[in-house]
Amino acid sequence: SKIKKDEGHLELVLERTEDILAWIGKRRRPGQVIAGFALETEEGLESARGKLERKGLDLVVLNSLQDEGAGFGHATNKVTLVTRDKDPERLPLLPKAEVARRILDAIERRLKG
Repeated sequence: SKIKKDEGHLELVLERTEDILAWIGKRRRPGQVIAGFALETEEGLESARGKLERKGLDLVVLNSLQDEGAGFGHATNKVTLVTRDKDPERLPLLPKAEVARRILDAIERRLKG
């Protein structure tokens, strides 16, 4: 039934769920490329590398909150593509559609080996 507006405050209780990326990483099938995203304010590169290892990922897209014009509420973004076997690829500030294309290019390179 409908909750009346004058019945006091509402409380929402959340339950922690299993880490979806870690779950997927443990169940990897041959030929799969698994990518994750990270949004960090400090020690981003170190955190992204840790996420690669802990969750069994091939690629982490590290989003920047430090750069003007990047992230939420903007049409542009600045990310770093982090893999185990190469130096991080720092992309300049780009339109989000171009960032998406670059991420897909990185995934495609991994699929082709």
